[in-house]
Amino acid sequence: MDNPDDDEEIAKIKKELETNGPAAAAAKIQTYLDKQLNIAITGRTGSGKSTFVNRFRGIDNSDKERAAPTGVTETTKDVKPYHHPNYPNVTLWDLPGIGTPNFPADEYLKKVKFKRFDLFIIISADRFTENDVKLAEEIQKMKKKFYFVRSKIENNIRDQKRDQGSEFNEEKTLKDIREECIQGLKGRVESPQVFLVSSCELHLYDFRLLEKTLQEELPAHKRNVLLLAMPPASLEIIKKKKEALQPRIKYLAGVSALGAAVPIPGLSVAGDMFMIAATVRQYQVTFGLDSESLQPLAQTVGVPLDELRAVMTSPLAGKEIRKDLIERILSSSVAFLSLTAAKEGSRLIPLFGIQAAMGLSFLYTYQSLNKFVDMLAEDAQKVFEKALDLCLPPLQ
Repeated sequence: MDNPDDDEEIAKIKKELETNGPAAAAAKIQTYLDKQLNIAITGRTGSGKSTFVNRFRGIDNSDKERAAPTGVTETTKDVKPYHHPNYPNVTLWDLPGIGTPNFPADEYLKKVKFKRFDLFIIISADRFTENDVKLAEEIQKMKKKFYFVRSKIENNIRDQKRDQGSEFNEEKTLKDIREECIQGLKGRVESPQVFLVSSCELHLYDFRLLEKTLQEELPAHKRNVLLLAMPPASLEIIKKKKEALQPRIKYLAGVSALGAAVPIPGLSVAGDMFMIAATVRQYQVTFGLDSESLQPLAQTVGVPLDELRAVMTSPLAGKEIRKDLIERILSSSVAFLSLTAAKEGSRLIPLFGIQAAMGLSFLYTYQSLNKFVDMLAEDAQKVFEKALDLCLPPLQ
């Protein structure tokens, strides 16, 4: 491991495995891998900030239990946290609009307790207001990151297309809107960054650029936290998610190797299988391939859930990830069966048997998790391409 803290943490996980078993060890692993990320979302009434909070978390506005309430009247009366359903360490905070009676502009940052937030996203459905600019100035003084998001861009595109007819140019329209927003902020805000976004369809316009910017400007230890929680709204995000999982796979393989050092026959294999199944289940969510993630996407593109599932080709497609499924897939490979036999058999070798078992256990877990990540990333790409194809207008 590159970080000495990792060695200490792995030792704790090994002890947890010996004392309380694979389930407790898996829970401790997840706690270690997760870092807290708090994102503040603010904007005027009707700007689409609650919809942005919901879509970012992969939740439909109609989900009465988990969705941030939306509407044309002020629905956010207080600071309210919305945890990501699959990554509870990632929280989007829906803030009341600045300048409301309970949250006057000059007391806003103090009242919302700004220090707890890693970054601010200021959302507007049209021009940014004086209060938006004042808020940005105050955040700037506090050395916090902030980004302007111009929402509901699809409405502007639709209106301009209707008004301009055959002369309509989408690229020029987007450029004009962006420049108008930036000009209104210049002189007050240092190097203003404005992103044009459709809260309902994140794969359109500047969402990918926003994601890339956040990735570049967040502290290193929080970048992957954000990336893994983000909806797979582009092929680039899917690719980055796959890359971001590599350090975790190596870490888990290291934990597996330590588990092989426990002198209890069969414990290493059982622990590995439990950990691999739990990890693949989480990765299925990471790539947006679980039912709860696919259902809102199916509703957005207007097709039955089974039509999206039909494009997936891996043996994991559309299935509940359980230990028996993982065992069945791995046992179909001669290479993995050989590794399992070698790992257990190596324990019988005098002196160096445990060391050999540890090395084989690392290899087994590392190759298994990479195999499943490849499957899931490929399925996610096919689902995204299918959804994109359904969203695009037919050629004339």
